[in-house]
Amino acid sequence: MAEAVKVIVRMRPFNTREKNLECACCIEMDTSRGAVSIINPKDAKDRKDFSFDACFDMSSEQAPVYAEVGFPLVKNVLNGFNGTIFAYGQTGCGKSFSMTGVLGDAKLKGIIPRSFDQVFDQVANNTDPNLSYLVRISYLEIYNEDIRDLLSDDVDKKLELKENPEVGVYVKDLGSFVVKDYPEVDKWMEFGNSQRSVGATAMNATSSRSHSIFMVNMETCEKDSKGEDHIRVGKLNLVDLAGSERQSKTEASGQRLKEAAKINLSLSALGNVISALVDGKSTHVPYRDSKLTRLLQDSLGGNAKTVMLTAVSPADNNYEEGLSTLRYANRAKNIKNKPKINEDPKDAMIRQFQDEIKKLKEMLERKGMGLPVDAPLPSASSSAPTMQAVRSIRGVDPELLAKIKTETDEQVMKALAEKGIVEEERNRIMGELKQIKKEEEEEAAEKARIEGQLAAMQSKLMIGGVNYLDAHEAQTSKLRMQEQELEQQRLAEARLKRQLAQQEENLTDVDKKYSSLQDEVEDKTRKLKKLWTKVQSMKTELEDLQEEYAKDKADLLDSLRETNKALKLKILVINSFIPPDELTRIERRAQYDDEASAWRIHNVQLAGRNMGGGSARGKGGYNQDSARSNEDDSSRVQQFNLPGAANVYFSYTGNPEEAARKSNGRRK
Repeated sequence: MAEAVKVIVRMRPFNTREKNLECACCIEMDTSRGAVSIINPKDAKDRKDFSFDACFDMSSEQAPVYAEVGFPLVKNVLNGFNGTIFAYGQTGCGKSFSMTGVLGDAKLKGIIPRSFDQVFDQVANNTDPNLSYLVRISYLEIYNEDIRDLLSDDVDKKLELKENPEVGVYVKDLGSFVVKDYPEVDKWMEFGNSQRSVGATAMNATSSRSHSIFMVNMETCEKDSKGEDHIRVGKLNLVDLAGSERQSKTEASGQRLKEAAKINLSLSALGNVISALVDGKSTHVPYRDSKLTRLLQDSLGGNAKTVMLTAVSPADNNYEEGLSTLRYANRAKNIKNKPKINEDPKDAMIRQFQDEIKKLKEMLERKGMGLPVDAPLPSASSSAPTMQAVRSIRGVDPELLAKIKTETDEQVMKALAEKGIVEEERNRIMGELKQIKKEEEEEAAEKARIEGQLAAMQSKLMIGGVNYLDAHEAQTSKLRMQEQELEQQRLAEARLKRQLAQQEENLTDVDKKYSSLQDEVEDKTRKLKKLWTKVQSMKTELEDLQEEYAKDKADLLDSLRETNKALKLKILVINSFIPPDELTRIERRAQYDDEASAWRIHNVQLAGRNMGGGSARGKGGYNQDSARSNEDDSSRVQQFNLPGAANVYFSYTGNPEEAARKSNGRRK
């Protein structure tokens, strides 16, 4: 069943910069109806009205925002649906505050930490021993169109996007960590945030310079009355988008300007995806235009429940950006997703955990029976001998053997002498006894290792009926869940009241009766004026959109001109310096990599700059030595394990004078 993307708008308070500039508020909100209006500071009559699923004004707190945005979605994810919350808006509008907030502060923490409160509260209050959970987290950022793992020690390593028919789009080599409580999540979150790319601009001292995605895999295993396992896997993406920027306001330059260009490019690609999904005529959705849209492919028009949190500034000097953001959000609410419960997926890790736990328990059982860890378990009717029965010493009864095992060597020798055993036999018995002790110590160490592994695996798997919290924490957890449920009910009642009021208004218009013709004329004149105002508003909106599209078109044309300029330079260099036959050979070996959106040339390590005399360039230019010998080329070919491929590509000479001489010779 198709389900629309849910869109919520949140307006932050004035910041210090806006107060110093004495900015006025250009946005009005009716939180009871989810209505948002933005007023043109240059013309008070120019007013744009929007309607969303909910809106929060500048006095809103974190808890009610989470109750509307996060609580119902996380509840669905725990039931096996995919879910996405992404924050969108102009830079400095409070997206990161809404998503992350102040970690460790119960009142100011944002959607991400509150999501984990809800997850672990549900786990802690689960009393069903047939229900178990496994929670995994990953944290990445997209910085200058490069994907980086924020939970890795090597955060600068660039990761690749891959696609698999079974699992869809995924990030190769992205770290994934099993967590069992909120303090563990908090530790990882702080570590990831410390590695995220941020920088100061004129609009925001801690501006996010990248898009970040906090990924949560919630796996649930339920055992039915027949003892069969049913697994559901919900995936939650918590996305904090970098803000759209205008250079004239952020005063960005150098690296910051480059970052802003990449940010705006990916947000533009996201806008194109939204437009294509909303426009029923589009046959192609450009998900591949950026890495952000590829990662959010399921969240936009796919298998996910999606909530868009739109952050806006109230300041009138941000009118144009605010209007653009609200239009963006207004388009997004028309996207239709097709969420479904993910049941019994092949890649569920909880199944691997359960299999490993079962294997470790069987190993412990074998150890208890004195069998090797890889030996088959005997059936209940079999009478397999144990290692304890085999471990005996000739000439020593079991009672004496059990006693001397715990004694020192001197005590053992004395006890054997008292039994009248001769010295030669005593030495033999002593040797065998030491061997038995050694084997038992090794077995005990092996058993302890297996028990440690089993305890570690079981600690990651959260099973119903197990008390993970002390009495005070358990009570706090229950109260928190009850408060969220009550807030959710309050919001649901408010939505129903809005719907009921709208229906009553529509019914009143249909069934309304007038006492006189004059009353009817006046009422219909009022309605006509209202409709005429809407028509004029739509005309103004159309003109604004045309102007906005004209600006976007001009920006694209500027970008196209710069691209053409760079392309003409490349063509000039190719035509002037690369022989046509060599160019043809290179083109034959070039292949386009759709996943990386880049051209690849087979055996490019054998190109002219890497092989032969011209491949070595010193800091001051070409190496002045003569061209490398054929033996040197051959050794480099062997290094790449490509025998006989030394002349695959055109090679440049290492001596410019020699190159000029050969060139003149060819002309003659």
